[in-house]
Amino acid sequence: MRYRPVLISVIFLFLFAVIGSGLVAYMHENTAARIADNQRRALLQSLNELIPHADYNNDIYTDIVYVRDPELLGTPQPVPVYRARKNGWPVAAVFAPVAPNGYNGAIRLLVAVRVDGTLAGVRVLAHRETPGLGDHIEADRSDWILAFNGKSLQDPKPQNWKVKRDGGVFDQFTGATITPRAVVAAIKNTLLYYQAHGHGLFEKHPAKTS
Repeated sequence: MRYRPVLISVIFLFLFAVIGSGLVAYMHENTAARIADNQRRALLQSLNELIPHADYNNDIYTDIVYVRDPELLGTPQPVPVYRARKNGWPVAAVFAPVAPNGYNGAIRLLVAVRVDGTLAGVRVLAHRETPGLGDHIEADRSDWILAFNGKSLQDPKPQNWKVKRDGGVFDQFTGATITPRAVVAAIKNTLLYYQAHGHGLFEKHPAKTS
């Protein structure tokens, strides 16, 4: 009988562990789903900022292919390309490349390229640049990123796709040159990728979703 209190304690501890693990799993599953939904909404908002919904009528979020080019797209991982179409005709390809050489690491971008090779726009998805300096690449912090609207490899010419400090045409930030330099290079490289492979992107089948 003297073992009974110990047995009861063991049972209570076991039940507590089971219930606790179940609660943690439940919270994790629900939190993960909520985070994924928030990320999807944020991405769709950014896509629609770059390509107004009136310009396309397909499901741009699921009309997606993955491409690889570590040199031009900044990562060895597959890069998603969201395709906008109007009545089946190509409108724009929205790349999610990486600027790998930001001041504090990689900068994830959305770069929208219209079928004629001009930029519909650029947005920053994620970065770790210095607050008050490098974060001016964000559209809600400054209008710097809007300067790429309508640009192409003809305007300016490829050799001028640099910040002004390096002899190019794009502004840098006071006290922060590395960040804009990395973004300008990544956008230029995305345009180079589109120049080489753009039309074939719309012939690829959409990626399968699970």
